[in-house]
Amino acid sequence: MNFPENFLWGVSISGFQFEMGNPSGRNVDPNTDWYIWVHDTANVRRGIVSGDLPENGVDYWTLYAKDHEIAEEMGLNAFRIGIEWSRIFPESTSAIEVGVERASDGNISAIEVDDLAIERLGDAADKDALNHYRDVIEDLRARNFKVLVCLNHFTLPVWVHNPITVRDTKLRKGPRGWIDESTIIEFTKYAAYLAWELGDVVDMWATFNEPMVVSEAGYTMPQSGFPPGLTNFAASKKASIHMIIAHARAYDAIKRMDTDKADEDSPAPAEVGLIHNVIPTRPLEVERKPDVEAADLIDRLHNHFFIQSISEGWLDEDFDGTRERDEEKSYLGGRLDWLGVNYYTRSVVKGRRSILAKIFAGIPVIPEMARNYGFVCQPENTSAEGRPTSDFGWEVYPEGMLEALKLMEKYKKPMYITENGIADKRDRLRPAFIIDHLKVLDRALNKEKIDVKGYLHWSLTDNYEWAKGFTMKFGLYMVDLETKKRKPRESAETYKKVIAGLL
Repeated sequence: MNFPENFLWGVSISGFQFEMGNPSGRNVDPNTDWYIWVHDTANVRRGIVSGDLPENGVDYWTLYAKDHEIAEEMGLNAFRIGIEWSRIFPESTSAIEVGVERASDGNISAIEVDDLAIERLGDAADKDALNHYRDVIEDLRARNFKVLVCLNHFTLPVWVHNPITVRDTKLRKGPRGWIDESTIIEFTKYAAYLAWELGDVVDMWATFNEPMVVSEAGYTMPQSGFPPGLTNFAASKKASIHMIIAHARAYDAIKRMDTDKADEDSPAPAEVGLIHNVIPTRPLEVERKPDVEAADLIDRLHNHFFIQSISEGWLDEDFDGTRERDEEKSYLGGRLDWLGVNYYTRSVVKGRRSILAKIFAGIPVIPEMARNYGFVCQPENTSAEGRPTSDFGWEVYPEGMLEALKLMEKYKKPMYITENGIADKRDRLRPAFIIDHLKVLDRALNKEKIDVKGYLHWSLTDNYEWAKGFTMKFGLYMVDLETKKRKPRESAETYKKVIAGLL
């Protein structure tokens, strides 16, 4: 394998999944929707969530320097972290006024967070939390890591989203998270404030991690365990559009704040991107029209809807794939400097005819994932094509990484693999998984000439895997949840050897 000298090798982590777990009970963050969601007894009783609790986790909040040392010893030069909105602003910032402008379609087209608003946000912020994140970032910089910071990785402050109230009232009462347009304004304030306070030490910003997962899993797949656990297609669409607008407004705010604080040491504003899980999708039967239509629909809605909006300014609101004049949104386009591609596996789908076609011209069929392919296989088994499957039941499909990159290549932005990994507690598949996927990445770079700047594995250590709790082990290092001791798996050495050019 042959990778450029300046290629970024790293790992990705998040806040909620890694930070908590201090044995003394310190540094718990109870102020997020996910925290109350996984503690909800009804969810536990119904098996929607595992019953594992994040406050028993791997304690990155305390042990970050140890983890950074491990990453440094592996030869890594990039590290992606997440900041928890709820830690910076544990209480509502809605009383802090900002300027809001609207386009002719009624959507928010500009938000001005002025100096007075920044000052008031500073008064409201938890400075201990802010300073802690600065310490984490500066420790990484001292070790010569390029630092990627993600502003939002699924979780929302409970004052923005109370998923139990939303679930129990079926969206009639809130706060309702991304269903409420006000969340766009509050998120932009948060982004602006962090750019003002931390812009001098952050190399790359990502507004969201996998925003389509939030709208799809939370509002169309209650079995996924994502809050608020409803089936409401209109709500899913509204949440997606609100996050698209929020990305654009946060992009503008970060650029403005970074520019205002630029000096001789930091003459240009940081790059602002988005982290997107790309899922190559094919029909189960290529000669069956509903299957082909289902695959096309999933590709348009999941893979392209968000990215084309913030890159090209095309908000395909009727999902029909036809670009119309009233779908051109200048207040959305041109707001993507780089694209993070999360890749795990593919999807194979079949379609069934739907009454939704009478409501949405672009939805002629209801897609269904075909069993024993992609994300819907038997755990620790083989797929319909005889490929190994992870502890999660996800099919190992390395060539899909190239397919994912080719899907995103049309947007002409520098790309990074920002997540790629496998739930594999016995580490039986991960060493080969890493090598096989990096061989595909090598081909993407050297044969296909795709502009990929780095690879960040998910993840350095085991983590709290959302509704699945601690049952899914993604770490290059295993963690004893009692002692918090980190211990390398064989795959950690595999990754280290690849980086060193020994494999």
